Amino acid sequence: MNIGFLGLGTMGRAMAANLVKAGHTVTVWNRSAAPAEQLAALGARIAATPAEALAPGMAISMLADDAALASVMTDAALAAAPKNLLHINMATISVAASKALAEKHRALGHDYIGAPVFGRAEVAAAGQLNIVAAGSEAALAKAEPLFAAMGKKTWRVGTEPHQAHLLKIGGNFMLATAIELLSEATALMEKGGGDPKAFVEVMTNTLFAAPAFKIYGDLINNRRFEPAGFTMRLGLKDVGLALAAAHCSEMPLPLASLVRDHMLEGIAAGHGEQDWSALSEVVRRKAGL
Repeated sequence: MNIGFLGLGTMGRAMAANLVKAGHTVTVWNRSAAPAEQLAALGARIAATPAEALAPGMAISMLADDAALASVMTDAALAAAPKNLLHINMATISVAASKALAEKHRALGHDYIGAPVFGRAEVAAAGQLNIVAAGSEAALAKAEPLFAAMGKKTWRVGTEPHQAHLLKIGGNFMLATAIELLSEATALMEKGGGDPKAFVEVMTNTLFAAPAFKIYGDLINNRRFEPAGFTMRLGLKDVGLALAAAHCSEMPLPLASLVRDHMLEGIAAGHGEQDWSALSEVVRRKAGL
């Protein structure tokens, strides 16, 4: 398939590489040249502008946030794109931005899919992402060969793109609170003279035998926050998306408020570009460790 790919951060670069390796013709665009050149070495084409990346009529975007997406997928760019463009947004964005983007596409006769992913950079590189997708049945069927090259499973969760983005926001909120939970529990062990590593080993092989607890428990216990699989700054963005979605639904989200404040404290202390599991350093300081 002929596909454009916009946004070559750590995740996007790995995802685009897997599309190239699967035999798709991939035209890539990125603000900085180096990531695009790395993809070109694998066989991708480089687009000089976002419009050029939309020219194939199918495009994936993996841009950092609402603002980055809006600056690239402008009204002018979408209006100039080929008729019946299929745009697959695989980044984590707000529900409001997803709804607005879906409406713009609909008005222009384009298709839009929300398809954010679960998985850290190493999972993306292995083509083992879990992809959460929502959109029309026809659009999802058209995108399936691309999803198969990037992920191990595609979860269809609705016909409106924002449904996928809301699910992704909820999932990342759960991850953030899991990191907070692990941070507090391991600090409790350390402060009281227990063994945090033994604690995590027991918990992750009994009551909390889940990948998130195993991965983040190891990072927290070893205080290994670099290189970041997902930065605290990006984590703060996603917790903010959860709070915004809750505000629109007129409901409180007290755990999100707590984690947001701890992340702000962590960023102020210099942990912004470290893995978001460095949230544990904030908890440790509060515990006097």
